[in-house]
Amino acid sequence: MFITMLSDESTIVLPEAPDDIAGRSVRAWPHAVSIDTYEVGAPDRYPAYLDQRVYQGSSGAVYPLPFIESVAQVKTPRLWDAVHLENEYVRLMILPELGGRIHVGLDKTRDYDFFYRNDVIKPALVGLAGPWVSGGVEFNWPQHHRPATHLPCEVTIEEEPDGSVTVWCSDHDPFARMQGMHGLRLRPGSALIEVRGHVVNRTDDVQTFLWWANVAVAVDDGYQSFFPTDVHVVADHAKRAVTTFPQASGRYYGVDYAAQRTPERPDGDRLDWYRNIPVPTSYMCLGTQDDFFGGYDHGARAGFVHWADHRVAPGKKQWTWGNAPFGQAWDAQLTDTNGPYIELMAGVFTDNQPDFAFLRPGETKTFSQYWYPIQDIGPAHQATRDAAVRLDVVDQGSTTLVRAGVATTSARPGSRVLVRSGDLVLLDERVDLAPGAPFVQEATVGGSLLPESCELVVEHDGGVLLTWSPRPQAGEQGAPTGAATEPPEPSQIDSVDELYVTGVHLAQYRHATRSPEPYWAEALRRDPGDSRSHVALGSRRQHDGRLEDAEQHLRAAATRLTRRNPNPRDGEAHYRLGVVLGRLGRSDDARSALATAMWDGAWVDAATVASARLDLADGRTERAADDLAALLVRTPGHHQARNLAAVAARRRGDLTAARAHVELVLTTNRLDAWARDLGHRLGLDVTTTSDPTVALDVAKEYLSVGEDDAAADLLERTSTVPSIPGRTNVGPLALVHLADLELRRGRPSGAETTLAGARSLDRTWCFPSAGDHDALQRLRRWLPGDALLAELHGHWLYAAGRRLEAIEAWEVAATSGDAGPVVLRNLGVAAHNVQGRPDLAAAYYARARALAPGDARLLFESDQLAGRRGVDPAERIEVLLERPDLVGSRDDLSVQLAELLTADGRAPEALDVLTGRTFQPWEGGEGRVLAAWEDAHLSLARRSLAAGEPDAAVQHAHAALDPVPTLGEARHPLANTADLHLVLGDALAAAGDPGAARSHWERAAAQHADFQGMQVHPYSERTAAAVAALRRLGRRHEAQELRDGLASYLAEQRAVTARIDYFATSLPTMLLFTEDLQATHDARVRVLEAQLALLDGHEDGAVSIAADVLERHPLDPDARAVASRAGRGAP
Repeated sequence: MFITMLSDESTIVLPEAPDDIAGRSVRAWPHAVSIDTYEVGAPDRYPAYLDQRVYQGSSGAVYPLPFIESVAQVKTPRLWDAVHLENEYVRLMILPELGGRIHVGLDKTRDYDFFYRNDVIKPALVGLAGPWVSGGVEFNWPQHHRPATHLPCEVTIEEEPDGSVTVWCSDHDPFARMQGMHGLRLRPGSALIEVRGHVVNRTDDVQTFLWWANVAVAVDDGYQSFFPTDVHVVADHAKRAVTTFPQASGRYYGVDYAAQRTPERPDGDRLDWYRNIPVPTSYMCLGTQDDFFGGYDHGARAGFVHWADHRVAPGKKQWTWGNAPFGQAWDAQLTDTNGPYIELMAGVFTDNQPDFAFLRPGETKTFSQYWYPIQDIGPAHQATRDAAVRLDVVDQGSTTLVRAGVATTSARPGSRVLVRSGDLVLLDERVDLAPGAPFVQEATVGGSLLPESCELVVEHDGGVLLTWSPRPQAGEQGAPTGAATEPPEPSQIDSVDELYVTGVHLAQYRHATRSPEPYWAEALRRDPGDSRSHVALGSRRQHDGRLEDAEQHLRAAATRLTRRNPNPRDGEAHYRLGVVLGRLGRSDDARSALATAMWDGAWVDAATVASARLDLADGRTERAADDLAALLVRTPGHHQARNLAAVAARRRGDLTAARAHVELVLTTNRLDAWARDLGHRLGLDVTTTSDPTVALDVAKEYLSVGEDDAAADLLERTSTVPSIPGRTNVGPLALVHLADLELRRGRPSGAETTLAGARSLDRTWCFPSAGDHDALQRLRRWLPGDALLAELHGHWLYAAGRRLEAIEAWEVAATSGDAGPVVLRNLGVAAHNVQGRPDLAAAYYARARALAPGDARLLFESDQLAGRRGVDPAERIEVLLERPDLVGSRDDLSVQLAELLTADGRAPEALDVLTGRTFQPWEGGEGRVLAAWEDAHLSLARRSLAAGEPDAAVQHAHAALDPVPTLGEARHPLANTADLHLVLGDALAAAGDPGAARSHWERAAAQHADFQGMQVHPYSERTAAAVAALRRLGRRHEAQELRDGLASYLAEQRAVTARIDYFATSLPTMLLFTEDLQATHDARVRVLEAQLALLDGHEDGAVSIAADVLERHPLDPDARAVASRAGRGAP
């Protein structure tokens, strides 16, 4: 491994190719690169049960991944493993330690980074499991933003006979343990970059996945994204909102784009220019029949094209933080000097987020995506893998200007570029095209031509590379239709069929806050024998380990399906029944069910594999071999079946056949972990996995087929491999499986010895998965009082939704005498969230903190719990100030203390806390630091005004409006600041500056809507300030209209049943403890009532309402502001 050192300027220095490969047309080599890095902290040792968390529109649950919640504030050089891939035209740098992402994509012909190059590794805490870095290309699967984005993958380099080279990266996803592999391929003489995707469902259940290649590109005011010219409508996440494209109609993400179009900004309503989008915004293309999109830097006269077959790769998306201080603050959190970026994402088997596709058991989906750089031609109008073109036909009155641009992915000497309109030849040139040497030429012809009458043809070597005719201009676009709608409640759905389909949708899209089960339960209430709903519920019980319940549902489904004929059209019920019976140890019954499933072509492969596993485990090798041979005739690329066939051949002594099977697997899947291990045991020159989580998966494969010696060997070795922070620690789990094997072999003393070894291991981050449940359950039945087994089983049971059983398990662990803080903390969470006993929760947390008094996370959670229990702010402050070192170690604790201090009348101390550190934004904390800053300064401004100190009030109001950069965040462009401007206007008026006062009152009066909870609301707690400002300006009629609008809104809100937004893409808070949504909503309603009463001159009533709110929500700043008005009259 070579090493490149870091330059002083935090610039990545790319190494030269080694001498022994420097002359090759395509070169790939490993070479570690030093990059300035803001290191992430150690993961939280407590399992993160975030079952209500919304992340990118689907479930944000991360269990069994540990959660990382801190990033260093000082960068240090770090050597990162890197693989470099280049030819004469392009160069890539791949970082295997960060999920196999492309970190550098360089157009060597122009020395231009067509992918965003981030010269530092600077994570922000916005990833699924915490850290996420910007730049390059991230390969997001099986959900957004790749759960293992900050974890290493395995890598190998494949060299092909024609000189092409592929760098393969692979891992097993942390949740379902599917294999995801991408190969980055360059060919000789081509600027075309191919990513070859392989997603493999190596489980026995149907899985869902999405795949988005997430390209980041550096942007400025001259960067323009481009999409096919038949794209006229784009959609938000989950298609909850749609708008026209490229000119946006109406409001999109709360922005009135039509209002941005002015004589000075004639394109201000266009979404394809980064400069026009002020707020964080996503849009995904709908309805295109083309295969390309990309981006173009007009300043550099360079860009890139993405191409993929739209029949399997329809996804085309842009995301931006927004071209405003809010977005720029996020950019600063993710890079030091490389500036803003946008993401141009390409989805395969998906056109939206969330939008998941299915993978059947054992199924492999393969696909290719392509990128290549372009130069000079401008945003492409059409593109293929060979070329990108642009054709502009501009009417200039008596003449027409024709401009043609062509860029190719390989050298095309002697190409012909022809532009014609019918029989009229407008341009006809012979040109030597090559990457970096595009053709761009203009011609002026007399008369007026319709663009759609013109055609651009690129020919080479007797063939046509590409033809393109401009599409007719789209007419004036009205408001688009087709936005998604929220499904009704089960009782409101008419048909059993729709109930079933709705449940499938919720499950498929991994909806975070709406369970599919009530829909299927309602279907069964209406039709107790509905086979599809029984299968759906059976699959859920299969997944969460309640196998007896699963069997009941699946037998009911099978009964309905075979009521009139013994050969059902759909074999899924019998397949699942066979798998469940096999897990229950009833192999003969399982084989019978699987045999029925084998008659269905859709399920024959999965059923054959499941049956072969049972046969191999029971020593029926010949039967397994015969069944697998038949399967491999039908489906020769079935990797699982071929690995099983290798096991069978090896048992029969046919090592040649066994090796041949393994070699065939590795031909198409070079990083198949089981094939590599089998090959190693068969004497092939292959390396086995270095990832202990993958090694445990392989050991389970051996266990499933009765290869006990191989399993035992691998489990023992896996238990000794140190855990990498961020991964699940599987060392103790490996020994749990080994103990289970010993027990099933009839060796209880060996099982006990093995468990003793497991107890001696560090079990930090040891969070079991679904594949560990059966072994844990068997061992717990044998040793019901074992603390280790109970603790680990409890972790998984809670994540699987079996909360009461989890509590029982943890209670066993807690009474063992050596219960650690993890178990006690988990019991505290469960006591509050499941049992509804907050005082018991506090007792568990007290015990946990006594065992770990230096644990800042425990202090943070304990204080959150205190807030839920209604503990007085002063008491909470006292507890926090006992450990200033712990408070100072966490941003969330610090801002929590600041909020408490302001509520307790100690705003100067709150500001000391807020100015005493540099904050880093975190998911769940969006806006909190800024809100605490504003609250403290507003409190002091109002206090200064009341004390007759207007100059001090002016200073505090200005400070509230102009937060310091160390807060780590800026105000959202749509956030309402009427209250800040009102107070500043009042302070300026009191200070004797009526002109400035009026200016700020006008700014307050102009703000009506507000951005809260990740969406725009027509009215908010800021509206009363706008009403007051209008009154100060003497605009009584407008003030009355706005006041009446607020009253009407308030009446509507009183009738609202609070619930989480069905289309939420994220939640503004990521809370550990469950929240009473209705109580929170009702408190907001009461605050609005108090403000309205104050506007109407009912001071006593307003103060009374505010006091009532503060009794239950003592940190509510708006209720506090109303209460502080006592004796001061209407605002």
